[in-house]
Amino acid sequence: MGVVRAAMVSRFGGPEVFELVETPDPVPGAGEVLVGVEVIDTLWLETMVRSGAGQGFWPMRPPYVPGNGVAGRVVRVGAGVDQSLCGRRVVAHTGGEGGYADRVVVAVEAAVAVPDGVDLTVAAALLHDGVTALALFDTAKVGPRDGVLVIGASGGLGLLCVRLARARAAKVVAVARGAKLERVARLGPDALIDSARPDWVEQARAVFGEHGADVVLDNVGGALGEAGFTLTARAGRFSAHGMPSGRFASIDRRAADEREVSVTGIEAVQLSDRDRTRYVEQALREAAAGVIAPVIGQTFPLERAGAAHAVIEGRTAFGKTLITTGV
Repeated sequence: MGVVRAAMVSRFGGPEVFELVETPDPVPGAGEVLVGVEVIDTLWLETMVRSGAGQGFWPMRPPYVPGNGVAGRVVRVGAGVDQSLCGRRVVAHTGGEGGYADRVVVAVEAAVAVPDGVDLTVAAALLHDGVTALALFDTAKVGPRDGVLVIGASGGLGLLCVRLARARAAKVVAVARGAKLERVARLGPDALIDSARPDWVEQARAVFGEHGADVVLDNVGGALGEAGFTLTARAGRFSAHGMPSGRFASIDRRAADEREVSVTGIEAVQLSDRDRTRYVEQALREAAAGVIAPVIGQTFPLERAGAAHAVIEGRTAFGKTLITTGV
């Protein structure tokens, strides 16, 4: 039996708490497959849990191995699983943790085949952000006549929202800040606004006019999201799903009711296993067809998992941050 490298959180704290450890090669049980991991998804939420800030909400306690999303090839199957799956390229959710490793065991139902022509880095980048973006657009019922405001447009999810809005909506306005603006501009939003400017809300209002934005997708939360809420059109839709600012946007429900604005939160994208798999398959199909494509801004080897967390926390990352195993 071989060994597996894993990036383990040794204690709660900063990115420096990661340790590269070796563990016995896991063995898939009945109904499971062993995935040889090539690419690992990373999430802002994982940095929060690692810091210790999420102890009241998440069960992970050190030592543990983070990672809820991987892409790679099936290298072994357990009892009752079709042997022909061996060698198949897949993406998979791990069930909450354990993904920052060379190999990981997942339920066969959690492994979704990656279409030919879709790179595993692309598949890994879509595993969470692609699913979330598609679910948000369905929840907000984005249509071809809608104007969409994307707050926090420079992250992996935000960039996908801009691309989807370009494909599905009448107008998209992207809100980002600083040096990232130029790179967001390459996606071709109808307008691009710097959220660091004190008059950014007035700039956005000028673009949308008195009607306002039919849909506001808040990927940031906090004061920025709350300011964005004021731009929502009467009978519009506001999604308060983001919290990289440290908290979700706090929306005055009475004000929302008075303007007939539909407000949804993170619960709108807390999906059942069946719906999540359906959205993963849809994201991969749309990637294969060239409809959507993630922007992969930076990758780090497994032994530098802490550096991946550092760029996410420091907000220096652009687009999606991935970890690779070097397989």
